[in-house]
Amino acid sequence: MDEKKKTLIREIEHWRRSKLLPEQYCDFLLNLYLEDSREKPGEAALFGLNHTNVRNSNWKIWLLVFGALCLLCMIALNFNAFDLPMQIGASILFLACLYGWSAVKREKEPPAALVLLGLASLFWLFIGVYLMKIHGVEDPVLIVAYVVLVSMIWIITGLISRFALYHLCGWVGLVFCYGWLLHHQLASIQWITLELSWVPLAIVFCWMSWMVHEKSRQSGFVFFIVGLIVWYMPELYGMLYSEQYGEMTVQWLLLGKIMVEAALLFFFRKKWTEWVVF
Repeated sequence: MDEKKKTLIREIEHWRRSKLLPEQYCDFLLNLYLEDSREKPGEAALFGLNHTNVRNSNWKIWLLVFGALCLLCMIALNFNAFDLPMQIGASILFLACLYGWSAVKREKEPPAALVLLGLASLFWLFIGVYLMKIHGVEDPVLIVAYVVLVSMIWIITGLISRFALYHLCGWVGLVFCYGWLLHHQLASIQWITLELSWVPLAIVFCWMSWMVHEKSRQSGFVFFIVGLIVWYMPELYGMLYSEQYGEMTVQWLLLGKIMVEAALLFFFRKKWTEWVVF
């Protein structure tokens, strides 16, 4: 397959993923440019690996891959012996490689880019907490502050890469940090205080979903989902301390919340379905 045909096929696949053309039209166009169904790019495995590529691979590529793997293993095994600046430098270099590789794969292999971004995001969270632990930093405030920083990075990553999953995970991380703050700042949390701490926030997220949906339908969807999650946070908190609030009380409140949410979503279904994209 020549380069011009490969470029056309990639464009058609991009149109399919972006919903710029109906799927049946994309299939029709692919059939025009593909003489043999075996050439279809959709059959390629993650990171472009398939049986043909592995069988026809050069020994230099194998040497490069396993050499890089050995280098990573040596750095990981001796990580604690490094000085702090070197530990931070090695971590930043690894993150830069993941983000750079993800950027390269963004257009041609979105699933591979998604995996790489996921690895980078999890590494952000792990390496910071790990470095604080091995260097004797055990202050919960600093750890939660770092989680807030990582959550903000996830949000920015999701917005730049247009992957809603990372945008959503960032907001969920901030929501749990807010829950931690409530738990440690309020001496005694009654049900009314708990509900007032979360329910207005859920309404704010749903309002933000409506406000931004015209500029970014993906962000509108993310805010809507976060609003639905925050709606149930008082009951989630109550489940963790059911002996204090009463197990049956938590169950009845949860059932009541579900019924209220179902009623609201049903009666306003012609409104919120206009800006929420599934």
